[in-house]
Amino acid sequence: MKWFRILFDFYLNASIHVALAVFSFVKITEIYFGLPANDSLNYCLFFGTITGYNFVKYAGVAKLHHRSLTTTLKAIQFFSFCCFLLLYYYGYLLAIPTVLLCIPFGVITILYAVPFLSGFQKSLRTFSYLKITVVAFVWCGFTVFIPVFDAGKELDFTLLLFVLQRFFIVVVLVLPFDIRDVQYDAISLQTIPKKIGIEKTKRLGLVLMIISLVIEYCMQLEIDSKNSFLGFFFLVTIFLMRAQKEQSKYYSSFWVELLPILWWVLLLGFRNY
Repeated sequence: MKWFRILFDFYLNASIHVALAVFSFVKITEIYFGLPANDSLNYCLFFGTITGYNFVKYAGVAKLHHRSLTTTLKAIQFFSFCCFLLLYYYGYLLAIPTVLLCIPFGVITILYAVPFLSGFQKSLRTFSYLKITVVAFVWCGFTVFIPVFDAGKELDFTLLLFVLQRFFIVVVLVLPFDIRDVQYDAISLQTIPKKIGIEKTKRLGLVLMIISLVIEYCMQLEIDSKNSFLGFFFLVTIFLMRAQKEQSKYYSSFWVELLPILWWVLLLGFRNY
């Protein structure tokens, strides 16, 4: 049991779980629009998520405490380096236009963590509301724009609705994390729960999910995705409404991030039913 807990914590702390969530969103995009699966792109995004998230989470810690890093953090650093090599390998297999489209979103990810404003004292994550907006925008880029562009699909109204829906969904999935971190974030970091309170944050998230549900019924798709989305809608709503400052260790980091994976599984299940 002890080794299982160690491996499970490494799975979460090394961002493998969030990478699976991103991978699931990509596969959902492929199913919704009938895109051909590009394994090189999918693996590139998977390993890129691990590399990017671990850079955002641990770059500052490693810089300040590089001589006294824990064994776990050293293992995560090594694992992240291996993922970076795999990112480079699969990126090399992609078409050049696809790689060029990935670059701006990668740069935004770096600027999210690296201070470059106000005399190199602030990064994008330190600005009110910008943190959650940047996260949602980057997730939309990597899980919608890039797969669609790589497949050569033209931009149309349904796709724009899908992008808007994905943006709202990612915002809502971030809210339980922001609620959890209210008691830990610096005063200068004005997240949505700090600005408007936890209860209003939940109501905002519910409104965004209802809008996403309406969008689902407005999109003209070749597949019937409504039943799977309804299941996902209720799961997200339940976890959002139950989110508190005092959460269990795995409430957001595992269960909330599991929701896109469950949506993908539901979508596959209803398609094969």
